[in-house]
Amino acid sequence: MHSAGPNSYDTPRRMAERTVLFETRGPIARIVLNRPHRLNAINAQMVRELEEAIARANADPQVKVLILSGAGRAFCAGYDLEWGTRAEEEAQEATGGIWDPVRDYLMMWRNVRTFMSLWESPKPTIAQVHGWCVGGGTDMALCCDLIFVAEDAQIGYPPARIWGQPTTVMWVYRLGLEHAKRLMLSGQPLTGKEAVQVGLASAAFPAHRLPEEVEAYAHRLSSIPLNQLVMSKLLVNQAYENMGLRTSQILGTFLDGIARHTPEGIAWRRTVLEEGLREALRRRDAPFGDYSQGSR
Repeated sequence: MHSAGPNSYDTPRRMAERTVLFETRGPIARIVLNRPHRLNAINAQMVRELEEAIARANADPQVKVLILSGAGRAFCAGYDLEWGTRAEEEAQEATGGIWDPVRDYLMMWRNVRTFMSLWESPKPTIAQVHGWCVGGGTDMALCCDLIFVAEDAQIGYPPARIWGQPTTVMWVYRLGLEHAKRLMLSGQPLTGKEAVQVGLASAAFPAHRLPEEVEAYAHRLSSIPLNQLVMSKLLVNQAYENMGLRTSQILGTFLDGIARHTPEGIAWRRTVLEEGLREALRRRDAPFGDYSQGSR
């Protein structure tokens, strides 16, 4: 990946260190999650760099459409649980074992605001989803305006089974009641084809065709004047804002912190730290036979 024009911001060495890559080609800005060795799992650096990239695309007068994708085998495998569980354990030890819900909320709200900058971007945003898109990765994808998926992608929110709730609550606003409740209660994943069937995604393609199909659609969108794109997006977004989206996200972010600090949530975190992430995920997913069980 490269940035259009010389810029020390994206030298080859910096690119190798960055968790989010950025490039522009004419009216299209591509933002690529870049931790392929961890299936693009989210850490604090990625949140910061995603925020920077979205702002950079919106500041460029040539850009009309943003595409968000992931490097390697997955879009995003959610939060990096090995990093996250250690960080949470250390934070709680530093306060004498006492959990501060407001401190937790303020930490996670920064992430929500970053993910929602895809929703708030005046310019249209497209999620290009392949491989795994789970947990916090779904927050990023569902905050985009449009979602295009590989047919064999796996999209779901397994933290709803233990240790989390969706902070952006976008499942509720992108799906009808029945599907939203089924997927949130069970945490079960959808394939890319199923995501289209329930209205979560616009279209599904064979994985090898997905990038070119997204690129082609983004270029068609870019043929429309930017002022029209901005107004159309603003009009639709405002209808959902009027449904209480922001207050739902405040509740979702607080409940996410509570879910990670229930007796069961703390026990699951200790399982990760003492017996390893693989064993903790096995216990979480075994009743459903999906995600870490590999049968889906």
